[in-house]
Amino acid sequence: MTQLGTSPKINTPQAILVLGGSPTREKFAAKFARQHPQLPIFVSSGSPEEYAEYVFDQEGIDRDRIHLDYRAVDTVSNFTVMVKELEKRQINNIYLVTSDYHMSRALVIGKIVLGSRGIQIQPVTIPSKFEPESPVKSLRDGLRSVFWLMTTN
Repeated sequence: MTQLGTSPKINTPQAILVLGGSPTREKFAAKFARQHPQLPIFVSSGSPEEYAEYVFDQEGIDRDRIHLDYRAVDTVSNFTVMVKELEKRQINNIYLVTSDYHMSRALVIGKIVLGSRGIQIQPVTIPSKFEPESPVKSLRDGLRSVFWLMTTN
């Protein structure tokens, strides 16, 4: 029950999802996780386990919060693999951590795959010196994500 004049935080992220691809993403996520001590952290196909654990240890992040998953082979499978884990834990809103040049494509895929299961995304962008990815990649992976939707239960 909420007090008069207050409302529950419906859209508050319940987890952090980090897309692998650059060690800077884990470093950023470890610092970000310190600001959100209640949230579990899911890293999809990131740095080798020993290095990832070291990075989070350096920031004082409890290993019980960290879930490293190495099944994904690309950005589409980052989401198609992790969606089941998020659903199982009844997570319906996440912080999505990835590089600025990669975020547009990640959001296209994430909104299709996670959105199909009612999971909302709050992007957390890591600055880089790279040019944004081609819209063709976003279109291609968006179509792959729609195909995934059509072929899964």
